[in-house]
Amino acid sequence: MPQPPKLLKILQVLAGREVEFIVIGGVAAVLQGAAFSTFDLDIIHSRTPENIDRLLEALSDLQARYRRLDGSTLRPRASHLASPGHQLLMTSAGPLDLLGSVAGGESYPDLLPHCYEVQLGEATVRILRLESLISLKEKAGREKDRASLPFLRRALELKKQHGD
Repeated sequence: MPQPPKLLKILQVLAGREVEFIVIGGVAAVLQGAAFSTFDLDIIHSRTPENIDRLLEALSDLQARYRRLDGSTLRPRASHLASPGHQLLMTSAGPLDLLGSVAGGESYPDLLPHCYEVQLGEATVRILRLESLISLKEKAGREKDRASLPFLRRALELKKQHGD
């Protein structure tokens, strides 16, 4: 039986290597009270050469490889991580999706003002605020993104009611 992903472990390794990243997607939503499940970790990372070096070290620690149907092992390289594209990886702790940019072409520096820091165990991580996450999902327009919007909006409504 497959083990459940250990997403906190991924976050701790990234934070421990001082990788500059923002948690987006389902984990960001769940950490802010959205009521749904997610099985992977989506992050957007800074694409500076120094950060890519730190990210590669963290990915090595996590034994990251691309999720490929043919079962072959392909490890990420700096040139992959410097691109605005999506890198769909499997790590020793579970699935990790690295994004160089998101819908609308926004990248790490664009989203940085729309996040806040949380302490998860020993790791301090940046989380994209629900308002911005909702906006990204609306821009992406994919069916799975549209399906998550009622849950995200409800979580935002509850946060506002509780003064968060």
